Amino acid sequence: MEVLKPWMDKGYVTLQDIREQERFDGYYHNQFLIVNDCLHRYRFQAKWMFFFDVDEFIFVPKKSTIKSVVNSLSDYTQFTIEQMPMSNKLCLAEDRGKSYRKWGFEKLVYKDVKRGIRRDRKYAVQPRNVIANGVHMSQNTVGKTTHKTEGRIKYFHYHGTIAERREPCRRLVNTTEITIDGTPYVVDTTMRDIAATVKRFELKMIGTTLQRTRQ
Repeated sequence: MEVLKPWMDKGYVTLQDIREQERFDGYYHNQFLIVNDCLHRYRFQAKWMFFFDVDEFIFVPKKSTIKSVVNSLSDYTQFTIEQMPMSNKLCLAEDRGKSYRKWGFEKLVYKDVKRGIRRDRKYAVQPRNVIANGVHMSQNTVGKTTHKTEGRIKYFHYHGTIAERREPCRRLVNTTEITIDGTPYVVDTTMRDIAATVKRFELKMIGTTLQRTRQ
């Protein structure tokens, strides 16, 4: 809440407090209930809705914007987004002693590249043409769906980083490739490379309010 509040005060974030829903058991922490609450609450206020979690970060290539991507896909009611699964514990040895000052997506730079696995995708929809939502895509739409979005948009997923309130860098690595317990990882600095830009944007928009926020 401390991190969200400055953005809420400026009107960029609206928070729906759904913690009470945990009292009433539903499949997968009530995610179906939550995504459909969002769909029907705002379906006539938005042209597009994106559904993803707080440990997931949407990325579009240089010279693209979210707006240009959705405009290029406007013939579709829904498109899905490819996942980049990132390690939640591997960090660069060069960050030794400095990692605690870096953001999560800035220091967790090892991507799981194991082949032959079906990865979950996230999605965006034009809500007025959607009857109901799912967790990873809607199967109740009017109109077309496309999964061919590689190269246009992707999301980086830092699974397991939210539940643990501690420094995630538990293994420092001095190589660009490593295999651990049969899972191969390679360095991907896509998010690390844009961290400074994101931080400058934060300073421009809300000032130094969050500079000393306790992690």
